[in-house]
Amino acid sequence: MPSSLPGSQVPHPTLDAVDLVERTPRNEGTSSSAPVLEEGNTDPWTLPQLKDTSQPWKELRVAGRLRRVAGSVLKACGLLGSLYFFICSLDVLSSAFQLLGSKLAGDIFKDNVVLSNPVAGLVIGVLVTALVQSSSTSSSIVVSMVAAKLLTVRASVPIIMGVNVGTSITSTLVSMAQSGDRDEFQRAFSGSAVHGIFNWLTVLVLLPLESATALLERLSELALGAASLTPGAQAPDILKVLTKPLTHLIVQLDSDMIMSSATGNATNSSLIKHWCGTTGQPTQENSSDCGAFGPCTEKNSTAPADRLPCRHLFVGTELTDLAVGCILLAGSLLVLCGCLVLIVKLLNSVLRGRVAQVVRTVINADFPFPLGWLGGYLAVLAGAGLTFALQSSSVFTAAVVPLMGVGVISLDRAYPLLLGSNIGTTTTALLAALASPADRMLSALQVALIHFFFNLAGILLWYLVPALRLPIPLARHFGVVTARYRWVAGVYLLLGFLLLPLAAFGLSLAGGMVLAAVGGPLVGLVLLVILVTVLQRRRPAWLPVRLRSWAWLPVWLHSLEPWDRLVTRCCPCNICSPPKATTKEAHCYENPEILASQQL
Repeated sequence: MPSSLPGSQVPHPTLDAVDLVERTPRNEGTSSSAPVLEEGNTDPWTLPQLKDTSQPWKELRVAGRLRRVAGSVLKACGLLGSLYFFICSLDVLSSAFQLLGSKLAGDIFKDNVVLSNPVAGLVIGVLVTALVQSSSTSSSIVVSMVAAKLLTVRASVPIIMGVNVGTSITSTLVSMAQSGDRDEFQRAFSGSAVHGIFNWLTVLVLLPLESATALLERLSELALGAASLTPGAQAPDILKVLTKPLTHLIVQLDSDMIMSSATGNATNSSLIKHWCGTTGQPTQENSSDCGAFGPCTEKNSTAPADRLPCRHLFVGTELTDLAVGCILLAGSLLVLCGCLVLIVKLLNSVLRGRVAQVVRTVINADFPFPLGWLGGYLAVLAGAGLTFALQSSSVFTAAVVPLMGVGVISLDRAYPLLLGSNIGTTTTALLAALASPADRMLSALQVALIHFFFNLAGILLWYLVPALRLPIPLARHFGVVTARYRWVAGVYLLLGFLLLPLAAFGLSLAGGMVLAAVGGPLVGLVLLVILVTVLQRRRPAWLPVRLRSWAWLPVWLHSLEPWDRLVTRCCPCNICSPPKATTKEAHCYENPEILASQQL
């Protein structure tokens, strides 16, 4: 906005002087004397006011009304169908990652020497969850090892923390589908980043505290001692009922083989399930052999000839698990990206004008004073309840991120929803632990309680006091940087979920002293830089004159511009260049800046 001149002498530019040409500015800090109607200069955190250009309902004839109703029905069916195939693709993607990395995950979990180091346990939890794309699978492996006495409860606590961090990679991958539009990508990536930042901040506080005091372990023991436990029913599985008819036609995995790889009883058999039942007429066969497709039997067993084969695409295939996993990975990613793009397009088409305003008002509504604080806590409960009903935190977070991208859910409201999702996935694990066998129930419950207390402590730390809701401003700033330099999102994925965890894991193999000697100074340097940067913006007078800015450092150490030029030059077809702003029409009768400056 141009500043006002003294003496109320406001210039009145003509319409020809107003710049309405689409531009993509490289430097956001530059200002212009003319109002520029482009997406980069609008507030990306507000709902885009998409004008509904359709003809009013009263002016339509019968044929026009029928066409509009048919179009609305088709859009609703397309949105529900895209969401269904998106959920199915997430399930198939999880199966693909399990085929590619479950045996490796089992080998990693079996190394007790490494797991005795809390940092190594945390890194293993992050890597394995990012590898198999399923926090439930990682938690099940930990529960099986604790129940089999191969892993102590104390050693499992850092792994559970890592599992909580690794599961946030799904929402980050989902946000990449909206990278074509700058403002949408900024909102969507901030929503995915706030989840990961919350988990990492909670780990940074609770991991040292747990290593020193075993707080979560003791709390879980007290909770188990105070409760009278009886085995319950299996947790409801609403999504599986809906997706099984399709996903089981594509591939089915043998979950017992994944557990066997964790407990050290793995064989070279495939994880792909080939037998799904029997004819119901067992033959008398006195055998004590343990088959690869089911539990050992000491009495009568069913002969292989009486088994019923499964019905999916890869039953009886000669391909290896690695080949099948690669095929499923490519196919599921293709379907997932296609469904996400279609969902975003349909949401942009449906959420226009008054409809968008009503939806945003309902979701982001706050109670009147003095109960304004109650809306956030109700959002936490809503996130927990929806995640419990969906039986998947990944599906819930992957549904919230596109809604943030199109501007329906604000970052301040998405934050408590995602926190509630963390709580909801732990309550599901608690009910599933109650359905465990009697010899494993206590161990399963203790691990599930540790997961619950970890997320509850994170909410108490980073949400209870409004001044300590640090993930929101950090994610907001991170989203601004990522929207300007799109390649930062890929660097964040590689560093946060692969390279840095692998480096920490390698240092932990060399011993705790080496890890402390190398990692300690690096962590201290990062914290010092963060502290100085905050003081530069808030209290510069507290710093020496030289430290009040980073201008004395080389440009590549305090600016991303040199790195952006390098990455943009190396990327083919300009895929790493910033997304262009969307062209918007401007008319004098609907532009408030022009209305204020013209003598009409």
